[in-house]
Amino acid sequence: MKIKTITGSLLSASLMVTSFPVILPAVASGNNNEMRDISTMEIVQDMGIGINLGNTFESSGDWIAQWGDGTPNSYETAWGSPTVTKELIQGYADAGFGVVRVPVAWSNMMANDGSYKINPDYMSRVQQVVDWILDEDMYVILNLHWDGGWLEKLPEDHDNVMAKYSAIWEQVSAEFSMYGDHLMFEAQNEELGWGTLWNQWSGSTDGKAESYGYVNEVNQTFVNIVRNSGGNNLERHLLISGYNTDITLTCDPLFKMPDDPAGRMALSVHYYTPAGFAILEEDADWGKASSTWGTEAEIAELERNMDSLKNTFTEKGIPVIIGEYGCPKKNKEPESVRKFITSVCEASVSRNGICPVLWDITDLHYDRTSFKMTDEELGKQLLEIREKYFKKDTPDTISGDVNKDGKFTVADAVMLGSWILQRSDAELADWESGDISTDGIIDIFDLCLMRKMLLKV
Repeated sequence: MKIKTITGSLLSASLMVTSFPVILPAVASGNNNEMRDISTMEIVQDMGIGINLGNTFESSGDWIAQWGDGTPNSYETAWGSPTVTKELIQGYADAGFGVVRVPVAWSNMMANDGSYKINPDYMSRVQQVVDWILDEDMYVILNLHWDGGWLEKLPEDHDNVMAKYSAIWEQVSAEFSMYGDHLMFEAQNEELGWGTLWNQWSGSTDGKAESYGYVNEVNQTFVNIVRNSGGNNLERHLLISGYNTDITLTCDPLFKMPDDPAGRMALSVHYYTPAGFAILEEDADWGKASSTWGTEAEIAELERNMDSLKNTFTEKGIPVIIGEYGCPKKNKEPESVRKFITSVCEASVSRNGICPVLWDITDLHYDRTSFKMTDEELGKQLLEIREKYFKKDTPDTISGDVNKDGKFTVADAVMLGSWILQRSDAELADWESGDISTDGIIDIFDLCLMRKMLLKV
């Protein structure tokens, strides 16, 4: 493993400038260049549920360069993945996933001359897979992953680390600047937060503000670079990394969402709680492994964590993407694995504005050779959750037709908006048609989804 929007303000952090050859931006295949006039909240709702293409393009290690053949494929397959194919990507769509997160180690094959120039062949291979995902009408989250751990040195080597970070995002932003809003950039993985500055388990706050300050600086730098890179990046929806992507640490007041002139940001956190079940396959010096999950106390803990995200972010208009969640299967009870994954998934989507993206590596939950879920029952249960919370019209109903005139038009959106504002003349002839998110509640989330639907009419 290793927002609806905030009012934009003027950019407050300066860009670190590096020099690169002119990069002609790639053009997405098909009709993937469109930037719609919809909020990040609507984008996150539209994603549904997702999956990670894990342990693939983020594979790293000096041994790969030493023993590999010097091609992007030697990295792509180094941690056990087969070469990614179009059929593999189609299988994700067939399984019901609406978004694929693509972790990347951009240092792989990078120039060694201090320019931090990303290898063009590596960039092209990542771009090819991004295009395949977009061609299946899924969203893509493209990130900078662990990448060998160089970001850990930021406190003691600030300027060099930030120069490399900036160089990477300048190049990635330029390469994908003409892609549409089905492509989202993610600032970082789990590495924003420095234990060398502040030990969260120590009971002391020494170094805490400094560590959070660096997290906020990196995220702001990311936003500044993307917004200043032109093209569709002026309005691209961006994913901001939480403090170590930990829910509790990210809900701390010291964590700040960046200033964004476009006001198009979501928050990224991960969910591996409790670690004894979700991470450990066997006992370690820091914890005891558990083979089962699903007690009342464990379910209550999940609900509390999701409520924290709702209260701190989504209710304030900031959507959340759980960029990773899941568990291993070794030494785990199969039914507990299913229950944990489906429980986290449903606890997320049932709150509106939270999209869960399952962590998966080769043949863990998805078989990369048969292109199907390895556990058919788990796949079925995830599909049921998707259908429950992201309903489609039936022959007897027209989604959004709250005035019940037999068609869905802008008049229905106006009526729903007036009803939410509690205007005396607003009555919903069919409130169930207005419950777009299928949570039994009519609220601003339904109005956002209705607006998105109108753009497709």
